[in-house]
Amino acid sequence: MKKVFQFAGAGFLCLGMLGVSRAAAQDPVLTPIIVNTAAPIIINAIKPKPKQDGLVRFVGYVMHANRAEITVRAAGDDMSIQTFALSATAAEKMQKIVDQGGYQYGDKIKLEYDPGSKQVIKFKGKPSKPL
Repeated sequence: MKKVFQFAGAGFLCLGMLGVSRAAAQDPVLTPIIVNTAAPIIINAIKPKPKQDGLVRFVGYVMHANRAEITVRAAGDDMSIQTFALSATAAEKMQKIVDQGGYQYGDKIKLEYDPGSKQVIKFKGKPSKPL
């Protein structure tokens, strides 16, 4: 009978030790955890190109151009013809081009205009040689 009590006592002792280790594993860690929160290193930041808000782009072929206005046929639609007034800066640029011979019928041009006033702010295109 003594053997049974010794065996049971040893079993309780083992269960007790296992129980203590399980309970110790569930306790929160009392030592402080140091977290390294370093900021990311930025090599090259992308800087967006500033755009003028509200401008619409129109690509077409010149039908007539002078210092005050330009008449353009749309590149994709031959039936769409629009006439635009030129802003002061665009008019100065157009005057320099007109002095060198100007745009001829059929020259390709890209316009950026204000849709409210139909006034060209910028234009880009290579004028052909005068006749």
